[in-house]
Amino acid sequence: MNQLKLGLPKGSLENATIALFEKAGWLIKPAARNYFPKIDDPELACSICRPQEMSRYVESGMLDAGITGKDWTMENESDTVLVGDLIYSKVSRKPTRWVIAVAGDSDIKTLEDLEGKKVSTELVNVTKRFFAEKKINVDIEFSWGATEAKVVAGLVDAVVEVTETESTIRAHGLRIIHDLMESNTQFIANREAWQDPWKREKVENIFMLLQGALKADRIVGLKMNISEEKLEDIVDILPCLNAPTIAHLYNQKWYSVETVVSEDIVRDLIPQLKKKGAEGIIEYPLNKVI
Repeated sequence: MNQLKLGLPKGSLENATIALFEKAGWLIKPAARNYFPKIDDPELACSICRPQEMSRYVESGMLDAGITGKDWTMENESDTVLVGDLIYSKVSRKPTRWVIAVAGDSDIKTLEDLEGKKVSTELVNVTKRFFAEKKINVDIEFSWGATEAKVVAGLVDAVVEVTETESTIRAHGLRIIHDLMESNTQFIANREAWQDPWKREKVENIFMLLQGALKADRIVGLKMNISEEKLEDIVDILPCLNAPTIAHLYNQKWYSVETVVSEDIVRDLIPQLKKKGAEGIIEYPLNKVI
């Protein structure tokens, strides 16, 4: 039997990824201290590993495909196939940022002021390439964690660290002087596996369903009954992906109208629909939008 070796990210995205797969149609059951969770698909074999290492495992063929960050693929200079981006809308509405930060009271104001200074980061290779391109000589050291605190302790002059809301950066009294890069979650595949017709189709199908589940994260379905004389007025205020579905009710001058709308606006839309004469309004969640 054909089987695809799939890598899932450990850490902050682990639970969100498992929930996303469940919404897409796969039930994954992780076990304590077990890096090989069970999945209800005999064509998939799952492994959980750190995003920092995922692209290396995929490139080497230990995994056929995996989910990781663009930053770690760049850091490892991995030669993998980008299947596509996965924006986890309920985890993050925007890409994460890698920034260069210094102490709030530091004399360092610009990148050029870092000439001859010490910089700590987990993203060593990307940082080295960045400063080499800028022709700025800096001493870059690898950080095992608690990177922001090293500036506060005076161990380094600056850090290159990942942030989304900047809350941790501000909590340590640091000041951002430059945005190094943006990163987002990506689905990648091994090049040899990508040339295998069965594996490629399996990867593409998984990605399609994951994208469909993500697209459905912030939208809901609405269904209602509308009398013939009020139909046009109500349809005019209905947002939708394309056009609403309208069906004539049997032997009556009423219609059933169904549409898909953003979760953000439905709380304001339903009262408007009711006011204009819609009846039997039903809101229902969506698993996937393909």
